[in-house]
Amino acid sequence: MTMRRLAAVLTTAALATGVLAGCGSENWAKKCTTKDTVVECAPGRRTPIKKDVKGQLLDGTSYDLAGDKGKVVVVNFWGSWCAPCRAEADDLEKTYQETKSKGVAFLGIDSRDDKDAAKAFVRGRATYPSIYDSDGKVALQFDVTQVATPQTLVLDRQGRIAYAIRDATVYTQLLPMVQRVAAEANG
Repeated sequence: MTMRRLAAVLTTAALATGVLAGCGSENWAKKCTTKDTVVECAPGRRTPIKKDVKGQLLDGTSYDLAGDKGKVVVVNFWGSWCAPCRAEADDLEKTYQETKSKGVAFLGIDSRDDKDAAKAFVRGRATYPSIYDSDGKVALQFDVTQVATPQTLVLDRQGRIAYAIRDATVYTQLLPMVQRVAAEANG
C-alpha cells in the first residue's frame, strides 16, 4: 500500500470514527442496560434504526434492509484487516446456520477494506451476505450507535436494536441473544 493510500485510509477512518462518535449516537443506549461491552435493550425501550439501510453486496448485487422486514437481523461490522473479526467469523457463521430457519437473517458490513481482500475473507467463512462499505457511508445509515470493528447488532422483528455487542463475539454469547429475540412475539 502506498503512503498516499495509507494516509487516505487513515483519514477516512478517523473521520468516520469522529462522525459516528459525535452524532448523538449514545442517546439510544442510555435507555438500555450496559454490562461490559454489551448493550441490552428491553422491548419497550428499543430504538428503531432511523434510516433505510441500503448498499452494494460484495457480489455486486444490491441489498436493502427493508427486504428483511419481519425478521430478526444480526448485523456484524467487520474488516479483513481486523484480527478479532477473523477470530469471530466461525462463531458468526455457526450462529447463522443454527438460526436462519427461525426467521433470522445475518448481514455483514465490511468497512475500510480492499474489495478483493474482503471477498477473500468471506470465502469459506461466511455464507450470509456482506455489504462492501469502504467509505463507511452504510455504517452511518444506522445512525444510532458508535460503530467499531468488530461490532454486532441484533435487531428485533420491528427493526429495533435489541443488543449491541461492542467487541468480538463468540457463539456462546451470540446464540442465546439471537434465540431470545427470535422467540419474542411479533409485535
